[in-house]
Amino acid sequence: MGLRNRLMRPFRYPVRWLSFLAGGAPAILVFPGPSLSYLAWFALVPGMALFLRAAGTREAVARGWWFGAGYLIAMLYWMAPQIGPGLVLLGAVMGWMWSPFAVSVRRLLRPGASWRRLAAAFVVVPSCWLIPEWMRSYQGLGGPWALYGASQWQHPAVLALAAIGGVWLVSVALVMANVAIMLVIGAVRPSLLVPDAAAPDAAAPALPKPEISPKSRSAARHARHRIALAAAGVAAFAVAAGSGPLAFALTPAFPAVRSVTIAMVQPGVVTNVGLRDRASQTLSVQHSKDGTLDGVRPDLIVWGESSIPVDLTGTQPADRAVLGQIEALSAADGAEVLVSQDTTPPGEGHEKWAVLVGQSGIKGIYVKTRLVPFGEYIPFRQQLSWLTKVSKAAGSNMVSGTGAHLLNATDREGRPLPIGILVCFESAFPDMSRVDADLGAQLIVYQSSTSTFQGTWGPDQQASLAALRAAETGRPVVQAALTGDTVAFDARGRQVAWLGQDGSGVITVRLALPAAADKTFYDEAGDYVMWTGVAITGLAALVMLGRRRGFLGDTASISGGPTAQYDAGTGEPVVTK
Repeated sequence: MGLRNRLMRPFRYPVRWLSFLAGGAPAILVFPGPSLSYLAWFALVPGMALFLRAAGTREAVARGWWFGAGYLIAMLYWMAPQIGPGLVLLGAVMGWMWSPFAVSVRRLLRPGASWRRLAAAFVVVPSCWLIPEWMRSYQGLGGPWALYGASQWQHPAVLALAAIGGVWLVSVALVMANVAIMLVIGAVRPSLLVPDAAAPDAAAPALPKPEISPKSRSAARHARHRIALAAAGVAAFAVAAGSGPLAFALTPAFPAVRSVTIAMVQPGVVTNVGLRDRASQTLSVQHSKDGTLDGVRPDLIVWGESSIPVDLTGTQPADRAVLGQIEALSAADGAEVLVSQDTTPPGEGHEKWAVLVGQSGIKGIYVKTRLVPFGEYIPFRQQLSWLTKVSKAAGSNMVSGTGAHLLNATDREGRPLPIGILVCFESAFPDMSRVDADLGAQLIVYQSSTSTFQGTWGPDQQASLAALRAAETGRPVVQAALTGDTVAFDARGRQVAWLGQDGSGVITVRLALPAAADKTFYDEAGDYVMWTGVAITGLAALVMLGRRRGFLGDTASISGGPTAQYDAGTGEPVVTK
């Protein structure tokens, strides 16, 4: 009975369940489908308020853990068919990554904190938020899915920050805005954040006597301090919210060196199993006529992920026949075709290949490198193989490729068209598209297949990432999907085309390309924002540890003496007797 009580004790705190909801709500609201992206500028405030009201650091750690569990489970709810009960386990185990964020909020933003601590909050709190985003960037922990900055995919002016510091810098701006709002609340109504904190008087009382009492002077000082805090918070919010539009105005797009026409084929949901494997090819043939595809002369035709089930490099008659048909389609339309084969070549493991086919054969192959945890392989399969019995987790592990590289296509006029090819889940990884841009890609292409998640928010969230990758690299990005969503964004992350999950057909877009040598600051500098955040968090942890050990003089007393107390309204020391 004692063990049971100990196990159940954490679940008996209503405020922790509130932290769970405070973490889940932003993940549900700010990403597609609701895509209420404006809420991201203040959606973290309820959770931060709960952290501030924690009685101590240990309770802040617990509330941050519950907050993180809610965020993870809500953002990945559509993975439930693949992971099953493992989704709850994932949230329960990995929610701790948000605990540093909770601790930093509690220690730096409490009403009455010094100006130095409040200033530090604008650096340390966003840095601590980057910790779970950094850790989740590892493929085995689910990948960098639903990074907070990705919520702004509909706003190219905000995404201009991504060209400077990647999606990480967009996350930093959003968290800074939430910190600024907390500063304003702490100045105006500190009792909302710390229950025993009394708000200072609104203004010093007008006294008829010429001599002002010490109490009146204190009230006037409190009021001025409160006004200064609120003004600082408002100014900080304006800086955070205005940084993106300012960057957009000061960093014009790269000049276009030429334009290309890309045709993307989305068969949609095909109920006839016998026709499903050839749906992309059949649709392309149906829309081809007199050297055009859907009435347009494309420079490149893109099919979705897993669009053919055969090995185009194989020697079997069926393999050679399909390759010959695609070569004929390329010749008829005057454009190369980027297909995706999902098969197991003889003597090799199960791999997913992006294959570029021209009228004279295969021109290049890219093997998918970042595989979907549980969907395409199970981490620690020996220990977690039981998931295959209670969910649709992968029955066997696929084999990954060796990394991002270019495929050198040729447009219909015979000019080189270097393209970066990535597959589905890989759109979540900023580093992969950045590698392609550094190698000289003029266009980033994703092939996707999300039919498993048809009808959920998963495909919409995945497609929205193309806007981030376009803004980061300064290159247009297209994504062709089997059942949706098929999308295109220009080099600044502005939406050019979107064919949703319910649609089917051929989409053609005309895109302006930058020079192969053009690079954004983020292309050249890499993930410096993320690593700076990690370093700042580590330094802040050392400072906190040093003060707890008495090395850095956190209090005005000697070891074992009374601890100094500070007024909740002004932050000034309170004299006690």
